[in-house]
Amino acid sequence: MKTLLRASLVLFLALTLLTGVAYPLLVTGLGQALFPAQAAGSLLFRDGRPIGSSLIGQPFGEARYIWGRPSATAPTPNNAQASGGSNLGPSNPALLQAVEARIAALRAADPGNTLPIPVDLVTASASGLDPEISLAGARYQAARVARARGLSEAEVLALVDRHAQGQWFGFLGELRVNVLALNLTLDGRRP
Repeated sequence: MKTLLRASLVLFLALTLLTGVAYPLLVTGLGQALFPAQAAGSLLFRDGRPIGSSLIGQPFGEARYIWGRPSATAPTPNNAQASGGSNLGPSNPALLQAVEARIAALRAADPGNTLPIPVDLVTASASGLDPEISLAGARYQAARVARARGLSEAEVLALVDRHAQGQWFGFLGELRVNVLALNLTLDGRRP
């Protein structure tokens, strides 16, 4: 019995050191060496102060900003502690009502915009924390942002295009824009 208990304790301590100390230190060290910005949280700064991460969406509601994807995290949008989708299926009437309400809000914010609304502007993501929207979603909002900031629509569209990120590995996903990075650039522009 004593040898069995001793062997169990030795194995427990060895595995604790291996999986609880050595492995986390190795992974953290490799992450910081190979991907220093991502390991530090991919923070974006203004005036030397961190104001957000390029990996987590931020809520923007003013007309002068590009708006990100709707967030399903409740009660606060883009709440990393409540990350998760709404789990509403396509046949759920609550999903249809939410999408219709988001369409109405986009139309009310920019009544003259007759372009088709990109789907990512009216549907929440699986995590509720998407930091990016499609290039089409950002371009859809350019006229509203330009009017609110006193800029030309062409100038806003040029900034949107400049912030466009390509597909992963050249073929996965679609062209996208990091909302926080674009809005920081827009804040730096003056009419």
